[in-house]
Amino acid sequence: MAGSGIAFLNLGFRPFFAGAGIFAVLSMLAWMAVYVFAWQPGTVAVPFLYWHGHEMIFGYTIAVIAGFLLTAVKNWTGVQTLNGIPLLLLFLVWVAGRILFFSANAEMLVLIAVVDSLFLAGLSVAVLIPVIKARQWKQMGIISKLLLLFASNLIFYAGTLGMVEDGMRIGLYSGVYLIVALIFTMGRRVIPFFIENGVGYPVQLKNRQWLDVSSLVLFLLFWMVDILRPDSLPVAVLSFMLLLLHTLRLAGWHTPGIWQRPLLWVLYLGYACLVAGFALKLAVFVAGISPSLPLHAFAYGGIGLMSLGMMSRVILGHTGRNVLEPPPVLFWVFGILLLGTVLRVLLPMIDPEHHLFWIGSSQVLWIAAFSFFLVLYLPMLVQARVDGRPE
Repeated sequence: MAGSGIAFLNLGFRPFFAGAGIFAVLSMLAWMAVYVFAWQPGTVAVPFLYWHGHEMIFGYTIAVIAGFLLTAVKNWTGVQTLNGIPLLLLFLVWVAGRILFFSANAEMLVLIAVVDSLFLAGLSVAVLIPVIKARQWKQMGIISKLLLLFASNLIFYAGTLGMVEDGMRIGLYSGVYLIVALIFTMGRRVIPFFIENGVGYPVQLKNRQWLDVSSLVLFLLFWMVDILRPDSLPVAVLSFMLLLLHTLRLAGWHTPGIWQRPLLWVLYLGYACLVAGFALKLAVFVAGISPSLPLHAFAYGGIGLMSLGMMSRVILGHTGRNVLEPPPVLFWVFGILLLGTVLRVLLPMIDPEHHLFWIGSSQVLWIAAFSFFLVLYLPMLVQARVDGRPE
């Protein structure tokens, strides 16, 4: 299939990964200004804590998901996904949602909700059409998660408008858990494959169908119970069960060669952060730690590391570069974000007296990691494939 004529618009990963990287830096700078330096922006339509949570999930992470799915679905189905002007229009709707949510006041919440919902609706349709054309019904599980993310975003906005009691919390936590579920689904599909093909020696990793099914069923229950009865005894019990199951899965995926490959260990450790999130959810009930700690294990550590690692790999592969020989600096980029996870999740629990310092330091490291990512990868995203092949 011929490209659009402009490399940046040839395939979905290009604009959306660029946008995700830039927004990861800008949105964290804004949050740092508010949280650490007590900046009081006068135009944000909701309390800034909810703005931060919403934009990390429905701003940054959704952009990564959009770029990944618009690229992967073409590979899975053999049907061309959005490119050229249609891709640009969808990307601009995402951009408009980010600008409006930051700069508009509460009186414009309906407009913000419409624009933001239009993006998720458009993305769902753009992914669904190739799946239907190719009759690949096995992909409908991913489509269903996109539609549930669309519904979660609507619930969030309904909460901002006073239409759903506690809607902002329900929408945000549902968004986080749906993305974690998407990572579990996609991770089971690609991480063992990447490891077996990337360590440089023959290895067959252990996967168990009963674990695949039971872990997803239990996670669905975990999501529903934590929405209805946050951090209750049933949540703790489900967290313990999920901790055991996903630890068993990680053990089955381990082989020493992953530690020589940054593009492998970043995904492995990102998954491990999600598993740690269940341990911390258990600790919320048992030891009374702050609920923000498991939330950021899921979001900063799990989603952050997994998304940065996946973007780094996809860009190399889809611009004609060798994923087995990534830029050496990636080790440090991933290491910076991993250190930021430790500062954000573990140190506030160990040393709560310096909570603000640890949070601010983790914000600096997030900004640094994504800034280095942009310096390294933005040129690849705007230039044509190095091997001259069409996309």
